[in-house]
Amino acid sequence: MTASQHAVVLGAGVAGLLAARVLSDHFAQVTIFERDNVEGADVRRGVPQARHLHGLLDRGRTIIEQLYPGFTSEMAERGATTAEALVGTRWYVGGLRVAPTSTGLTSVMATRPLMESVLRQRTLAAPGVRLCEGAARGLIGDAQRVRAVSVSGEFGTQAYPADLVVDATGRGSRAPVWLTALGAQAPGEDQLEVDLGYASRMFRRTPGQLDGHSSVIISTGANGRGGGSIRVEGDRWHVTLAGMLGDHPPTDPVGFAAFASTISAPDIHEIVTTSEPLGDAVPHRFRSPVRRRFERLDAVPQGFLVLGDALCSFNPLYAQGMAVAAQQALALRDCLSGGAEAELPARFYSAAGKVVDVAWQLAAGADLSHPGVLGPRTPRTRLTNAYVARVHRAAHVDPLVARTFMRVANLVEPTTALLHPRVASRILLRGTGRAVVDLGAQPSADRTPISIEPTR
Repeated sequence: MTASQHAVVLGAGVAGLLAARVLSDHFAQVTIFERDNVEGADVRRGVPQARHLHGLLDRGRTIIEQLYPGFTSEMAERGATTAEALVGTRWYVGGLRVAPTSTGLTSVMATRPLMESVLRQRTLAAPGVRLCEGAARGLIGDAQRVRAVSVSGEFGTQAYPADLVVDATGRGSRAPVWLTALGAQAPGEDQLEVDLGYASRMFRRTPGQLDGHSSVIISTGANGRGGGSIRVEGDRWHVTLAGMLGDHPPTDPVGFAAFASTISAPDIHEIVTTSEPLGDAVPHRFRSPVRRRFERLDAVPQGFLVLGDALCSFNPLYAQGMAVAAQQALALRDCLSGGAEAELPARFYSAAGKVVDVAWQLAAGADLSHPGVLGPRTPRTRLTNAYVARVHRAAHVDPLVARTFMRVANLVEPTTALLHPRVASRILLRGTGRAVVDLGAQPSADRTPISIEPTR
């Protein structure tokens, strides 16, 4: 790619900012168009989920650290929580707490506005990158090539020529409609109906809560209810409660606390009932994860790419979105570094498809473990979910299984790590829910007692 080209990124969310950072190494000018005014904004109107808990999985963190050296320390300096998973954090899966042990994984937890603010400042510091307010209205070109994008802003609707247009406008992306209007193929979609509902509330954090050892609690339960509580900037607890299939948490104080008492993590209920609230609970609803299958198209126009939630949006319970967006940005960087320009879309969708495959299989498998979620359940799906249930039970009592499970969930190790003979033998032995004396695990870095009663 020559340094004389112009790239346009639609959307200044996490995916768009990461894409712009990568493109700045290959294009002389990168223009980001964002429909929301980001100056001084707390929560962008176009990101309703921004008021809810956000966590960056370790795989995403390490990629962002490559693109923005010092990112983790800067987030910590600005008030974000950084902690080793299962050491400074408490995870409850399948009804009980995962055994605390060293994992080598660093979690970054912060409010979405802080995360975007740090990434936006670092991205706009890259040569040739600028941010403009404007909403994308469509693509200009034909089925073979996109040559420009139509954007409406303070000066009306204008066409902006570009050698490459990247759509990072999120779940509401209009890319399929835009492509059809050009005479190009629109991708097929995979979709599950999970009807997830959130409610989030801020609380004042006081010294010594949770014995002063943990600043992150995450819980997912077999009944589709879950939640999380993280220390965020301003020394606050950010508590999010969630329920699937219409079982949504109330936003009134009594109902919010009652819902918190039903999830697996008693720590979260303790925070809700003993801390001073800093505002009302706010709701959000997420109906369906959607995967757009661009990698299966026979032909895609040159000069146009889709990434982030516009390519695949996940059930937010599993916190995969930002990490997968980072993996896609890395795939884009690699695809830009070699190969013919005309083959860029096909190369990218092939590489991004492999990245999405792993996370989608993990998330869709977990969704389909709930009987009320409609979707295809092949014999492989049923077998996998039965094995994962044993993984969860073994992870409650076996630090090696706990470590491997968390590294897979953080997208650091492949799912096959859970099938390694050394790990699988422990899963099959200890996945019954019965207490077993551990003779070969790593010593725990957190001595909090663990319940080892069988899960229900």
